[in-house]
Amino acid sequence: MLAGVLISPGHLEMQEVERPEAGPGEVVLKVEAALTCGTDLKAFRRGHPKMPMPTLFGHEFSGTVEEVGPDVDRFNVGDQVMSVHSAPCNNCFFCLREQQNLCESIMDTKVLGAYAEYIKLPRHVVEQNAFIKPAGLSFTEAAILEPLACVIYGLEQFPVGRGDTVVVIGAGPVGLLQAAALKEYGVKKVILAGRHRIRLAVGLTLGADTVIDVDKSDLLKEVLAETGSRGADLVIESTGRPDVWESTLSLVRKGGDILLFGGCPDGSRACFNTTRLHYDEITLKGVFHFTPSAVKKAYEMLTSGQINVKPLITAELPLKELPRAFELLTAGEGIKYAIIP
Repeated sequence: MLAGVLISPGHLEMQEVERPEAGPGEVVLKVEAALTCGTDLKAFRRGHPKMPMPTLFGHEFSGTVEEVGPDVDRFNVGDQVMSVHSAPCNNCFFCLREQQNLCESIMDTKVLGAYAEYIKLPRHVVEQNAFIKPAGLSFTEAAILEPLACVIYGLEQFPVGRGDTVVVIGAGPVGLLQAAALKEYGVKKVILAGRHRIRLAVGLTLGADTVIDVDKSDLLKEVLAETGSRGADLVIESTGRPDVWESTLSLVRKGGDILLFGGCPDGSRACFNTTRLHYDEITLKGVFHFTPSAVKKAYEMLTSGQINVKPLITAELPLKELPRAFELLTAGEGIKYAIIP
């Protein structure tokens, strides 16, 4: 089968590889849509500590069941399926403390290889985090299940109220999803800060109340003006840049919260004013991955039509043009591309 193989940072090849076969408890999907994402772009540009190369990659997908292994009773050949690429063991130290996103084996048993004609779901994913796709939801929309689950898990760390103001820094795919989800949670005011006029315009379409172009405006002044000089109740960092991590402290109010969503390069350091953290009672929290409950909520939000994700998809490209998709993203063109085998 044809698949995208990441050889080294900046070096992506389309190769013929062996098609996976379903073992006990496993399901093989014919990939109908795979989506590009910020994590894959980072891996393409600079490598990734959890993705030794060369490697198949891509982890946002949906598809049609091509083969089911023994002991599979949730799916049949021909079923249309939406899924994420990992699931917890439910037996380790972290899982037993309801921190399944930190499961000791979750990164070692994850599924990569969505940029291909077929992908195999292991038993633990089949049993916990795969679902039937309703007919009214396109394969492309269904493939957003994984990033939306990450967004929902992150937002659950700091329950927001209807009177709150939230600043989202970063108008990439995740930041845009966060803006859309926050409006569904009933947040009073969502301020989206970022670059690229087109992305900020999409942010308004998805529900952001105010957008700030950080190349043309002073972010701190704008946020203070929007919040009566107090600062935001919650600031979400979604760029993965240490300097932006540091800037969040000036944007949040006393007693406010900062959610550090964007992953920085391995070994990065960030410096924070400890006086402000301590005396103004500000909470900093990193967030990673998702839990099965967040996946279920993301599934329900997508299948009920609560959230419109169509504006996030810039274009559809055939699988053979996967390298071109990453060239476009590297040049800052587009938000997400749907790769269609």
